[in-house]
Amino acid sequence: MQDTFRFNVRRADWRADGPQLSAIRRAVFVIEQRVPEHEEWDGLDESCRHVIALAAEGSAIGTGRLLPDGRIGRMAVLAPWRERGVGSALLRELIALAREAGFRETRLHAQTHALAFYRKHGYVAHGEQFFEANIPHYEMRLTLLAG
Repeated sequence: MQDTFRFNVRRADWRADGPQLSAIRRAVFVIEQRVPEHEEWDGLDESCRHVIALAAEGSAIGTGRLLPDGRIGRMAVLAPWRERGVGSALLRELIALAREAGFRETRLHAQTHALAFYRKHGYVAHGEQFFEANIPHYEMRLTLLAG
């Protein structure tokens, strides 16, 4: 039973991996959280860097993206894989991408239920609560470089 939750994370290519990445986001955001389709698909995916988490047998179980301005978004993990380190592994890889790109900080919009998760990774909430797709969020930031 130990191998049941083995996974790996790799950098993804939207053209090649887009169908898998989209399926995860559709399951988590559109179906589970009832985010309207027109809000989920913002037309930015082709200009973003993506990461994908794959179960040991190869099925896609999680995703996230780094936008050209250094924001991290669309972090999604399929329900059976939550609380198993998948989100943390995805976030670490996205932070590594941001560092490699020379960003001084990353920002993200965290759903309120995920604030503790992001705090654990060094993110700090800024500003007031706001709503995206009828879901409460806070902007969070992580400083990557001094200065």
